[in-house]
Amino acid sequence: MFKPINLYSIKTLTTYNLILILLIVCFYNCKKENKPKTKNSDKSEAITSKINTPKSMIWIESKTFLQGAKDNDKYAMPREKPAHKVTVDGFYIDATEVTNKQFKEFIKETNYVTVAERKIDWGEMKKQVPSGTPKPHDSILQPGSLIFNKNINAVVNMQNYTQWWTWKIGANWKHPSGPESSIEGKDNFPVVHIALEDALAYCKWANRRLPTEAEWEAAAQGKNTDAIFTWGNDDTVLNSNANTWQGVFPTKNESKDGFELISPVKSYAPNSIGLYDMTGNVWELTSDLFNVNHYQELDTSKPILNPKGAKKSYSPSNPYQTEHVMKGGSFLCHASYCASYRISAKMGVAIDSGSDHMGFRTVVTPEMLASE
Repeated sequence: MFKPINLYSIKTLTTYNLILILLIVCFYNCKKENKPKTKNSDKSEAITSKINTPKSMIWIESKTFLQGAKDNDKYAMPREKPAHKVTVDGFYIDATEVTNKQFKEFIKETNYVTVAERKIDWGEMKKQVPSGTPKPHDSILQPGSLIFNKNINAVVNMQNYTQWWTWKIGANWKHPSGPESSIEGKDNFPVVHIALEDALAYCKWANRRLPTEAEWEAAAQGKNTDAIFTWGNDDTVLNSNANTWQGVFPTKNESKDGFELISPVKSYAPNSIGLYDMTGNVWELTSDLFNVNHYQELDTSKPILNPKGAKKSYSPSNPYQTEHVMKGGSFLCHASYCASYRISAKMGVAIDSGSDHMGFRTVVTPEMLASE
C-alpha cells in the first residue's frame, strides 16, 4: 500500500538507519431507496431551504447507503469488511479538492505556516517514538515532506514501499517537488503536502470541517447507494474517469490519460451529482481515526446513524502513531498494487504526515452556515 512514510536518501541508508528514519522522521511530517427520516433531517431541511448553496459546494441529501466493501469487489481488503448500512444527514461538500488558489487565500489572511515548513523539534518528537531512540543527524532533521521517486527503474520487493518514496528537504505546499519547484501557474491544482493540522486550520478559517468517512462515501456514491466506483461498477472505464497510474507500477508510467502525476481539478467528468476527483488524483483526509478492526466491531443489525469512526487508532504496521482515514486513492493507484480507486478503499495516514499525493476537501452543514 502507498504508506506516506518520510524518508531520507534511501540509497545511502543501512537497514538500521532506514528503520530509524521510518520511526522518527515520519512521525513529524508524513501530520432511490426510501430515505428514513433522522432526528436531524427535518431541521436540516428547514434550515437548508433558507440558505443559498455555498460557492463551489454540492448538497448531499440525507441518504442510506452501503458503506464498506461490496460483495462483487475483487480488490476489497479485510479492513473494508463487513459492508454495513449507514444513514447520514444532509451536508454540503466541496465540488473539488481544495486548490492551491484557495489555500493561498487562507495563508495570505492568516500567515499560517504548514507542518512541512516548520523547524523540527527533536525534544517534542522523541516523546512519540520508542524510548532510547537516538537522535538522527541534523542533516536529516530539516523541514520537508515526502515525494514520489518517479525515476525508479527497478523494484526488488513490492512490499518495500521505501523504494519509491523520497524524503525531500524543502518540499511543501508551495514547492511540491522540492525547493526548486513552485506552484506558479497551478492555481487550479489540488494543494498537497498537507498534514491533518494544516487541513484543520484551513477548516477553522473557512468555517468548514473535514468529512467523516461515512459522509465521504455517501458523496462518492452520488445517486447510487451500493456502487464500487464513483461512476458505477464498470472498472474498464477507469482511465477515462480518474487520474490513476497506467503502466507497470512503480517503474513504468505510460500516462495514457495525459497526466504523468497530479492533474488540475475538473480534468475528468464529475460523478452523478457533480463532484470531481472523488477517485484518484490525490488522497483526501477525513475526520475518522484509522482502525483496521473498526468495521468488525460494529453492530450491523440496523443502519448506523451519522457514524464518526473508531474511538481509537490502530494499525499493526504503524503502532506508534495516531492515524486518520484517507479516501479516494491518488495518481499512483494501480490494480497491480493497491486498487484504492474504489469507494470503500481506505488507508491510514499519520496526523503529522504529508506527501505530494495527499490533499483534502471540506464539508459544511446547514447548522454551521446558519451560525455564520
